[in-house]
Amino acid sequence: MNTLGLKTIDLAKEGPVIPVIVINKVEDAVPMAEALLAGGIKVLEVTLRSACALQAMEQIAKHVPEAILGSGTVRNLKDVQNSLDVGCKFAVSPGYTSELGQFARKIGLPLLPGISTGSEIMMANADDYFFLKLFPAVAVGGINLLKGFAGPFGDVKFCPTGGVTVESAPQFLSLPNVVVCGGTWLTPVDAVARKDWTHITKLAKEASAIKPA
Repeated sequence: MNTLGLKTIDLAKEGPVIPVIVINKVEDAVPMAEALLAGGIKVLEVTLRSACALQAMEQIAKHVPEAILGSGTVRNLKDVQNSLDVGCKFAVSPGYTSELGQFARKIGLPLLPGISTGSEIMMANADDYFFLKLFPAVAVGGINLLKGFAGPFGDVKFCPTGGVTVESAPQFLSLPNVVVCGGTWLTPVDAVARKDWTHITKLAKEASAIKPA
């Protein structure tokens, strides 16, 4: 799957959970990606929340090419361009601006825009984005909000991210407008600090086996 032919909605076909990853040491990037892949998780969202994030993404793109690598916490045009330059196949933003969405499309980087309100959904729809990230999902209303959005926005699909857990993911996935969840629990800080890649593979296996409730 390459960027040219990738639609962000296709990411949902690769499994029920997209891990939301923070990498603080470049040397952790490749073994972490390999551990997630070994557990059946192919789509990886590495967030731009650390000084070494872009370098880590570049290492994954180079050494773990079978991963479908994306950048997260993309907030401006520079973030979009940098993501493409280091080999990302998609990008995820915590919010949405028309400038960001149009630039991502112009340079050919598929974008999963973040939204939390009806107005933001309408702004994204106006730019032809209909697969959106609800963020921060639990804090803004979670399952009840997604049920509410289903009426007026019946043609929109969502990836709830933020506060979703291995226990609550099945409930989210049971909603007709949710096709995949984002999760931070797959790469716990303590496990990464210990370089316990076996534990991360175990968590990835559990996540890849999640079924709708």
